[in-house]
Amino acid sequence: MILDHLSLIGTAFAQDVAPAAGVAPTSAGGAFMQFLPLLLIFVVFYFILIRPQQKKFNEHKTMLNALRRGDKVVTGGGIIGSIAKLEGDDHLVIEIAEGVKVKVLRNTVQSLVAKPEPANANSSEKGEAGKAS
Repeated sequence: MILDHLSLIGTAFAQDVAPAAGVAPTSAGGAFMQFLPLLLIFVVFYFILIRPQQKKFNEHKTMLNALRRGDKVVTGGGIIGSIAKLEGDDHLVIEIAEGVKVKVLRNTVQSLVAKPEPANANSSEKGEAGKAS
């Protein structure tokens, strides 16, 4: 008796539901509603993960292109030093101690610690005025 009921249930699952007269089985609105959660997840991921990473990458690239001799930098290995020489587009010579210079790739520079202060025209005028007196 129990076997008879199980076989009926199995056939009930296998049967298709007949669509109502005049109604299409799938509509364009239904298909859009199925993909709406996926679209919303992609939008959230874009604004939370992808866009900030792209912005950070572009800022780092701009910083690398603006490096000049005398800038104090930190490399990816944690070495702090000042740029002694720029060699080509992709190499830097960094002085990490007096008389100790290391050649590194420009891409390994993680951050810019300090830029040297340029000599002001006012300070040079005061220096010359001080020498004359």
